[in-house]
Amino acid sequence: MIKLSRRHFLAAGAAGALLPLAMPAVSRAQARELRLGLITPVGHSWNDAALRLADVLKEETDGRMTMTVFHSGQLGNEPAMMQQLQSGALDMGIIQAAELGSRVDHIAAINAPYLVNSTEAVAKFVRLPQVIELFDVLPAETGTIGLGWAITGMRAVFSAKPIDSVAGLNGMKLRINPTPVYRDFYQNLGAAPTPIPTPQVFDAMSNGQVDGLEADIEFSWNQRFDKVAKSILQMNALFMPAAAVVSGRVWAAMPDADKELITASVKTVLDEQIDSLASEEPGLIEKFRETGIAMHEVPQEDKQASIDAFDKIWLPKAPVIAELRKIGAEL
Repeated sequence: MIKLSRRHFLAAGAAGALLPLAMPAVSRAQARELRLGLITPVGHSWNDAALRLADVLKEETDGRMTMTVFHSGQLGNEPAMMQQLQSGALDMGIIQAAELGSRVDHIAAINAPYLVNSTEAVAKFVRLPQVIELFDVLPAETGTIGLGWAITGMRAVFSAKPIDSVAGLNGMKLRINPTPVYRDFYQNLGAAPTPIPTPQVFDAMSNGQVDGLEADIEFSWNQRFDKVAKSILQMNALFMPAAAVVSGRVWAAMPDADKELITASVKTVLDEQIDSLASEEPGLIEKFRETGIAMHEVPQEDKQASIDAFDKIWLPKAPVIAELRKIGAEL
């Protein structure tokens, strides 16, 4: 259970001593109903974290603070939700780094390839002060406040044809997240990034509209992409975090005590999401192996050329990539 500081208890006690009859009215006045939007469906770990946050806030405030979670893009896609966050029409969101990075190159740095080489390292990486500090640019650039990262695991390519190395990506019509970082990385490998809405990817692979999908293990198992893929190439290059963000307009109007409570509660639920995903991913990989699908990993000697080609494009735009890759290598 999240505990308020002694200072908060003393302040509350003093207020109660001075205004004992006014307290019920104050409690009613401070009642707050929050709205949080995200694009992931029911059952996704980000959605589970959002629901857990609603429960924590309600519990910690004895029902004074409540939250409604709008999952599966009920409030629109991420650009639409960003507009709502900027205007204050939406209180909070869990927004992919891809969306934030398409607006701010500095944030896009977290999607750079080969910052870390395992999901276990991702779980440590996103909690480092240097990675949390990427949020410092958000208020001025996006009108939002970043409170922490949620994660996915390292991403893989699910191919409708047998491939066992990055050479097999050459000429492949590959469905990727449309963020510029992913586009540049896979184009450098010879793939043809092909935008397909997520709900249509399974059928697109079945009918040959695309040759493969680039995605994380959790999502791919939940959607059973092994049924339309002949091989899995574990790139161990990229991961896609999402930021828990608050509308800057909403945040500015909040009492400090509510800000502290929300910040602490977000940290609690994101720590749970990170630890849970990192611990469960090996089991999901084993489930893929049990289906009999061929699985391959990209060897170390094939990575440096990809890094060099990517950095030529991105280091001038986001110099922080060099620092992030250095600290990631030590994990």
